Amino acid sequence: MSHEPTNRGALYDAKRPRSILAGPYGHPFHAMLITIPIGAWTASVAFDILALLTRDSGFSFGAVWLVAIGTLGGIAAATVGFLDYSQIARATRARMIANIHMIFNLSAITLFGVSYFLRIGEGTREFSTAGFVLSIIGILGVAVSGFLGGELAYRFGVRVADEETQRTHFA
Repeated sequence: MSHEPTNRGALYDAKRPRSILAGPYGHPFHAMLITIPIGAWTASVAFDILALLTRDSGFSFGAVWLVAIGTLGGIAAATVGFLDYSQIARATRARMIANIHMIFNLSAITLFGVSYFLRIGEGTREFSTAGFVLSIIGILGVAVSGFLGGELAYRFGVRVADEETQRTHFA
């Protein structure tokens, strides 16, 4: 009975989608969906800063909706990200990094979600100091999480096509 070495099997599994819901091999949906919360939340912080500097309520209104869009996008990205996470072997450095990445992402979703409800409660056209502070903390968490996500993809090769596939496409 022949078995692949554990690490080789674990590496192979981490590159394959758990289901088509995670995206096809070499094209993970998680990597595509993260652009929604990152872009929306970054823009919301920019709108908050503009609202603070200009006292223009339109920027506060825009920030509320960008926080909402980012939060919904974050939930979608986390859902398919969990499918990728479930393919990473336990008791590996990649899984430990993935755990921290997930904690930062779920914390950011929570912070931005609370920020949204604070903003709604204070009025969508009013600058929300508490909402802004939570968004700043959240976006810092997203930055850390993004670095860790880069580690998972570029250093550990999670959901990245394997070297043999890459080699055949460079021929």
